[in-house]
Amino acid sequence: MESNQIDINVLIKRRYEELDELKSKGIETFAYSFDVDNYSEDIKNNYEQYEGKDVKIAGRIMTIRRMGKASFAHIMDQKGRIQIYLKKDDIGDNYDAFRLMDIGDIIGAEGYVFKTKTGEISVHLKTLKLLAKSLRPLPIAKEGEDEQGNKIIYDQFADKELRYRQRYVDLVVNPDVRNVFFKRSKIVTSMRNYLDSKGYLEVETPVLQPLYGGASARPFVTHHNALDIDLYLRIADELYLKRLVVGGFDGVYEISKDFRNEGMDRSHNPEFTMLELYVAYKDYNWMMNLVEELFEHICKAVFGNYEFSYEDKKINFTRPWNRINYVDVIKDKTGVDVIAASENDLRALAKNIGIELAGLFGKAKLIDEIFSQVVEPEIIQPTFVVDYPLILSPLAKKHRSKEGLVERFEGYIAGREICNAFSELNDPVDQRKRFEDQVKMREAGDEEAQQVDEDFLRSMEYGMPPMAGLGIGIDRLVMLLTNQSSIRDVIFFPQMKPQV
Repeated sequence: MESNQIDINVLIKRRYEELDELKSKGIETFAYSFDVDNYSEDIKNNYEQYEGKDVKIAGRIMTIRRMGKASFAHIMDQKGRIQIYLKKDDIGDNYDAFRLMDIGDIIGAEGYVFKTKTGEISVHLKTLKLLAKSLRPLPIAKEGEDEQGNKIIYDQFADKELRYRQRYVDLVVNPDVRNVFFKRSKIVTSMRNYLDSKGYLEVETPVLQPLYGGASARPFVTHHNALDIDLYLRIADELYLKRLVVGGFDGVYEISKDFRNEGMDRSHNPEFTMLELYVAYKDYNWMMNLVEELFEHICKAVFGNYEFSYEDKKINFTRPWNRINYVDVIKDKTGVDVIAASENDLRALAKNIGIELAGLFGKAKLIDEIFSQVVEPEIIQPTFVVDYPLILSPLAKKHRSKEGLVERFEGYIAGREICNAFSELNDPVDQRKRFEDQVKMREAGDEEAQQVDEDFLRSMEYGMPPMAGLGIGIDRLVMLLTNQSSIRDVIFFPQMKPQV
């Protein structure tokens, strides 16, 4: 490791020397602009239209092959790579400047499109302009073979932690990573297009909130100096979006960053992206149909199919999704009716199936952990788990025909929750009692229990229409559709422990 560091420092020193030499020749090393009019993949995919025509392209040098008075290089732009061909007779002094350029340098090039003798689509340069000198070498992978003829990749930028910390390098040297984020953008755009086509209004609600609510989670707290009050980073958008429905909007949605001060693992990051949607005069049965339709729309619009591979699983998003009952499926797995069971019975069951009991307070937490342990990992195909215990759902409407339950569903795919939805509670008297029960849970030690939001209750007292609400974890959805095993692989800059 030490010798490698020395080698890198030598390379960096050499690049600074090249920078000085370029400046001494009067060559601009960090340009102001360049008029790009084409991209690599467009040229290669439409060669017949481009053959012999002049183009202006820009990108990062990824390979160089020098041959006296002529050279080849590949540059990478946003859409891919293309070869460029340079001759000293064509570009004059700029060819000498090219001698001082390296892999990683960003250049602008103008020339005509042609094919080499080997048939590779290339650009024969007429002019070359250095746009930014790279002073630190890229970790470009090199390929070789061992004695048995197996391919070996050297100097690959593969260390996961380093890739997350230096995502800018990861994106340059790993095109597959860049492709995941292109797909992420298209997934979000397709969601927005679908909801807009239904006439729902995209809105923005506060990130800094005087009270946090809409979910069971611990918040991040900060302090506003001018007002001299503590504020919280939102854990959900729900209570503000419902206020807007009270105000007369029949359908509102927000694609937003939420923040929860919780543990980190393959499917949890303290900062994450959610879609929340609330539609007046609808219920959770209607919302199940919308979720099925929305997911089919995303799959078709972005990927052109409904079947996906995720890790070692084959997932099919074709409607209809499976439906199973929350209480019944736990009873099928454990023999215990969690509604009728006492807290002691649930603690005994949890202990028996290997759940760590430290920090688990009350029936709600125990039931949730039992479900997560015995049911969740086994749900592979898209499935709605329906009709949750009331104690787990302080913002959902009581089930119209089943005592002790609420009209709630969660969507599960590949052993992981992907969405959550309710027939939303619109009775302010019932809502106040639910909030007060949450306060009791907090007093008993549940740090994630919700608070009493008096302003939200006041909005309900003005009259809140019945409505269906939905939350979708966008990061988890992208993981699933792009076959990524960790949430960090679909977030540009995931939270990391500071380096010492």
